Amino acid sequence: MEYSDRYMAYMGMAPKQIPHWEHWSCPDAETYLTGIDYYEHPRQCRLKLRELYPQLGLGIPAADDPKPRPKLDLDGQSSKVDSQGRRHVRWGDGESSHWSWGEKFKTVEDVFAFSPLEQGDFTDIPVVESRDYSDEEKLYEMYRRGYPAEHGANAPEGSTATTSFYNTMFMWPLLTFGWRLFLETCLDKRFERVMDEFAEINRRVFRTFARLPVNFVICHDDIVTSRGPVCSPAWMHKYIFPRYEEFWGMLKDAGKKVIFMVDGCIDEYADDVFACGAIGIITEPYTDYKTIARKHKDCFLAGEGDNRVLTRNDPDEIKAMVESMVETARMTGGYMMCVGNHIPWNVTPEGIKRYFDLSAELAHR
Repeated sequence: MEYSDRYMAYMGMAPKQIPHWEHWSCPDAETYLTGIDYYEHPRQCRLKLRELYPQLGLGIPAADDPKPRPKLDLDGQSSKVDSQGRRHVRWGDGESSHWSWGEKFKTVEDVFAFSPLEQGDFTDIPVVESRDYSDEEKLYEMYRRGYPAEHGANAPEGSTATTSFYNTMFMWPLLTFGWRLFLETCLDKRFERVMDEFAEINRRVFRTFARLPVNFVICHDDIVTSRGPVCSPAWMHKYIFPRYEEFWGMLKDAGKKVIFMVDGCIDEYADDVFACGAIGIITEPYTDYKTIARKHKDCFLAGEGDNRVLTRNDPDEIKAMVESMVETARMTGGYMMCVGNHIPWNVTPEGIKRYFDLSAELAHR
């Protein structure tokens, strides 16, 4: 059977052409690369971009109706504060407001009075995965609608059919209570009950995923910052890693593979992530990719590229970055070209073009 480059990269099968997985939100670059104004003709622009750079796999808008230009951009400002005190920043072709995690929780006692299981329905609580978890069968039906009925519980062999979950475990208390209260309560013995209840919610999620016709599940948890771990190894081995092993074991038994997504520097916990059952990691350029590639044979890796390099737009620096990425790719059969800290609206279009063109020239085994 002939597999796609993307599937082969996921599986560590060393495709000759190294594919891309880019976090893309840079309309000005689309205009620059195609010569078509993204805001005037978004569909035409994206069709041309796909023609020029099919390896990006970007979606095509259904209509070509003009899009409003972001007001923040027109005003020459990078951010503004609304009447509720929330900061708005430019994101892609629009705006994103400051994440106000945990606003309803004011004190430590508020945290320990909360029952995730009793709540059940998180539809109106801003935790990224804001949906109703109280009925597992309804949860399954909601997810299942997104996949072909004829596939049953299994995706076709070689398919890159995927589902994902943002709150794999660590994000639940962080998003529900906010950073301050999470860190203030996480060492208290009463926190065990809260995490046990979040884990029970996730059992419903991962049992659901085990029934979906997908071959891959992307599990996101920001367990580190750009400088390394948030919580100690002892805390992680009590509250997080045993749950990963349990949840990912459900997926493995159902024939699904796990790719772990995390912001920051994952060096200290990469071995734990693989030990829990992930086949690969997508993260950011703060991570030592070559060390991971040496230790974990043919693992999947992505995110080594750095948008700061693209923005400086130094031809020699961009070439050195691409060459280094290709060197890592040749150390493991699983690798994708990826700017791990995203390609947002303010990255220099010229630098992006250099990166894409050099990748097309050099990113092969």
